Amino acid sequence: MTAGTGQTKVVTSRIENVRELVARTRYVLFGFDGPICRLFPGHSAEAVARVQAEWLTERGLYAALIEEGRGHRDPYGMLTAVARRHPGSELVAELEERLTRFELTAARTAMPTAYADPLIRTWTAVGAKLAVATDNSVRTVTSYLDSRRLTPCFAPHVYGRMPDLSPLEPHPAILERALNEMGAVPEASLMIGGTPSDHAAAHRAGVRFLGYARNPARARLLHEAGVPPQTVTASLEPLLSALRERF
Repeated sequence: MTAGTGQTKVVTSRIENVRELVARTRYVLFGFDGPICRLFPGHSAEAVARVQAEWLTERGLYAALIEEGRGHRDPYGMLTAVARRHPGSELVAELEERLTRFELTAARTAMPTAYADPLIRTWTAVGAKLAVATDNSVRTVTSYLDSRRLTPCFAPHVYGRMPDLSPLEPHPAILERALNEMGAVPEASLMIGGTPSDHAAAHRAGVRFLGYARNPARARLLHEAGVPPQTVTASLEPLLSALRERF
């Protein structure tokens, strides 16, 4: 009984916080992997990174990344490291294309985040402008949105990793481009993200941030990055409920 009561208090406090966010928000920027779907479940992202590492090793390039402390277990960090060493090269373009193909394959079976689809459709129906701002490929995001018939809720505002990575665009630049092209006012905008880089981008852009963490480990990463516990949620349901109550 005690555990249940504690859980109720946590949910209630988040609902109150989310009601305020909904009341002030006219522009919503979603991260992709996490807030909208689960692109690489389990350790599949690490498996992609291993394949990428083998590909780089065959070309005599992976050892240099390890020596510089830039070896990564995630394919995105690896791509970033290679792009900084070889900006604008065919190598980077090929590595990015390989990663995009892995993403596109994963998008076919990606699990939708609970409540994400109705949340997106409801927010669109009440007149908010929505965008996706992510480090994933635009092709991947568009493929997934098309499969869920969500593309009209976002088009044309889908912003992600560019194929040539030249110049390399960090996540803050992607978010700032989304805000500019939407004509968004930062104080009326909300970023829903699942990573510390999402939070950093929102902070830099002066945009409020709601962290989505599907498990305690991901919540801990957000807390360690400075995201207050009251702005991290394990479910999008309170956000959907607050939106429906308001309208």
